[in-house]
Amino acid sequence: MNFVEELRWRGMIHDLTPGTEEYLAKGMGTAYVGIDPTADSLHIGHLVSVMILKHFQRCGHRPIALVGGATGMIGDPSGKSLERNLLDESALRHNQEAIKAQLSRLLDFDSTEPNSALLVNNYDWMRGITFLDFIRDTGKLLTVNYMMAKDSVKKRFDAGGEGMSFTEFTYQLVQGYDFLHLFDTMGCRMQLGGSDQWGNITTGIELIRRKSGGERGEAYGLTCPLIKKADGTKFGKTEQGNIWLDAAYTSPYRFYQFWLNTSDEDAASYIRIFTMLDRDEIDALMAEQTAAPHLRPLQRRLAEEVTVMIHSRGEYDKAVEASQILFGGATADTLRRLDEATLLAALDGVPTYRLPAGELTGTPFVDAMVEKVPVFPSKGELRKLIAGGGVGLNREKVTDAAQTIAESDLIAGKYLLVQKGKKNYYLIVAE
Repeated sequence: MNFVEELRWRGMIHDLTPGTEEYLAKGMGTAYVGIDPTADSLHIGHLVSVMILKHFQRCGHRPIALVGGATGMIGDPSGKSLERNLLDESALRHNQEAIKAQLSRLLDFDSTEPNSALLVNNYDWMRGITFLDFIRDTGKLLTVNYMMAKDSVKKRFDAGGEGMSFTEFTYQLVQGYDFLHLFDTMGCRMQLGGSDQWGNITTGIELIRRKSGGERGEAYGLTCPLIKKADGTKFGKTEQGNIWLDAAYTSPYRFYQFWLNTSDEDAASYIRIFTMLDRDEIDALMAEQTAAPHLRPLQRRLAEEVTVMIHSRGEYDKAVEASQILFGGATADTLRRLDEATLLAALDGVPTYRLPAGELTGTPFVDAMVEKVPVFPSKGELRKLIAGGGVGLNREKVTDAAQTIAESDLIAGKYLLVQKGKKNYYLIVAE
């Protein structure tokens, strides 16, 4: 497969250095993506550049994921207006291991083929370099004028900006050195990343050119567009914050719901970028979406592909089941099959009442829903709703106004889901 052509039809190319396609046409190429290890999980903002690495490997080339243990101690000023907090080595090592586990779902690190993926940490080669060695051997290769001309630097000084520390100013030089090191030691000729990294990438290319004098071959760069939502807001941000790949920070259910709830316009873009579906499959889905937009086939397939890729088929199936609790034909059995975390994620935002378990079990349902928790205004109105089939307990209709709440009614030994009418749900927690 032609890597550049594959990215081009998917809308995943923003900048491309001349000669890139010719270089890759000669045989197996090597490229890297830098990942900032300031957290022990990637979020979906990282996913674009990692997907590019995934395509790179699928096209027969060798991908390198570089965890920036050294650069993470500095902080990339690109797109930032403030200095970032610095992390110590132990925190960065922990983050590196967590990130590798996530990348292993997307890249093949265990292949016996020459293009098996590699994970490297720039701290491993930077820690042995003294400050004097660095400014003597590397710092002299670039002028201050060249470094000041980069957008990531200019924006911090222009229009009354607060500037940046010397530490952050050197970031592009340190990242450029990564490219030079990988070029020398691993034959890495390409750096990939988001369009905000173009300045750092070209700095690396310039360092290689000046260090080698062009004698050892050219270096190349490719960036993808920064992803934004159709309404112009930031991709991957919600009211709850980032959408993380780690289930401990973003549940698989909420992860699935993020993709399922994208707009038609965004889904048409995201399905090219965040899935490995081919052009024919995507065209067929687009036709289905046009014919029956209310069925949302594009969003459903997008949510399925990405959730299975990042989590698993099992977690995807649970997320689909959980989504039926409030919006579909879920039953009491559905509720009991779900683990507690998925159940609570699906019911996030539902009005919740808590009371001691002893005040719930053995109590008549009517008494509990009026006297113990204020779900219904009066016993008379509740009985009338029950007679009309308008009350549910754990997704089953309550048919007997004299029903008593039993221990067996509690989901996971502590939860009741009460439904009033078609759309009003309440979660009762027995503590």
